[in-house]
Amino acid sequence: METNLTSANFDAEISEGVVLIDFWAPWCGPCQMMGPVVAELAKDFDGRAKVGKVNIDEESELAQKFGVMSIPTFKIFKNGAEVATVVGGVGKEKLAEELEKVL
Repeated sequence: METNLTSANFDAEISEGVVLIDFWAPWCGPCQMMGPVVAELAKDFDGRAKVGKVNIDEESELAQKFGVMSIPTFKIFKNGAEVATVVGGVGKEKLAEELEKVL
């Protein structure tokens, strides 16, 4: 299951394990196309990695903090440290591959 991340829960959610974060916005077409892919990844990696979403309209400070310039941007964290970034609408296989590298 995907978790909505805010500045209030972000650090706690990424502090341990592997977490894929989807930086997105409701008005972004490619973000909407990636939504079902991200949901599938959350199911596929359940128990192995967490999946979170950051709505950049509501959490612009998080987008700025992590240098998100275009969306969708996907960042992978391991035990609180950023380890990978993928920008743009990409295939599920690409994101899964990036997660597998970190697990």
